[in-house]
Amino acid sequence: MGRRLLLISNSTLHGGGYLEHCTDQIKTFLREVKRVLFVPYALHDRDEYANIARKAFKAMGYELDSIHTQPIPIEAVKKAEAVFIGGGNTFRLLTTLYKEGLVDEIKHRVEQDGVPYIGSSAGSNVATFSINTTNDMPIVYPPSFLAINLVPFNINAHYTEPAPGSTHMGETREARIKQYHEYPDAPPVLGMREGCMLLVEGDKATLMGQNGAKLFVRGVDPKEIDMGADLSFLL
Repeated sequence: MGRRLLLISNSTLHGGGYLEHCTDQIKTFLREVKRVLFVPYALHDRDEYANIARKAFKAMGYELDSIHTQPIPIEAVKKAEAVFIGGGNTFRLLTTLYKEGLVDEIKHRVEQDGVPYIGSSAGSNVATFSINTTNDMPIVYPPSFLAINLVPFNINAHYTEPAPGSTHMGETREARIKQYHEYPDAPPVLGMREGCMLLVEGDKATLMGQNGAKLFVRGVDPKEIDMGADLSFLL
C-alpha cells in the first residue's frame, strides 16, 4: 500500500479557524475513512484539545476518537483507520509517544498497512527523522530525539524569515538550521512556511497549500520551493 502522509506546517492560519485552511486537502486525503484517531499529547489539556479537533473533523464529515481516552493506546493505533497528531510542544509529544510505546506501532501501521497519517506542526515534526530542528523549548526530555522516521529528512514548521527592517539581533531560523548542518550526518531540513503542507504518497512527495517552503541541504545553498514542487528526491 505504501505510506500516505499529509504533513501540515500549522493548524491555524491567520484569519481562519482550526484546520480551516487545509480542510479541502484533508478531505481529499482521507478518501473513504470514517473515523480518525487523534493524538493530543503535544498539549497539556487533552480533553479541550480533543474537543477542538473533534468539532473540526465533524464539520468535515468524520468521527474522531482521542487516544488519551482509550484504555490501551497502542491497541487504538492498531485499530485506527487514520491517525492525526496535532501541534503543540514537540518534546512533550515525542516523550509521550515513547512512553506509550507508540513510535514503532505508528510507523508500522503507516508503512505496512497504508494507514493515512496527518500531522500538524509538532505532529509533522515527529513524522520526520528527528526533532532536532523544532522551534519548541525542551520542557521535558524524550528518551531520544529520533522520531517516527516516516520520511528521512527533518521539518522546521512555521518557518519564517526576519521581518524587513527588523532590528532583532537574535539568530534567524536559517542560521540555526545551518548550525545543525555543521554536523556531517544531519539530513536535509524542509522549512515549511505557515499555510503550506507536504503530501507524501509512496515514493512521491508534493508541496501543497500556500506560502512555499525553503529547503536546506548540508553543503548546498538554501533553495526556495514553490507550491506544486515535486520533492520526491528527498525520499
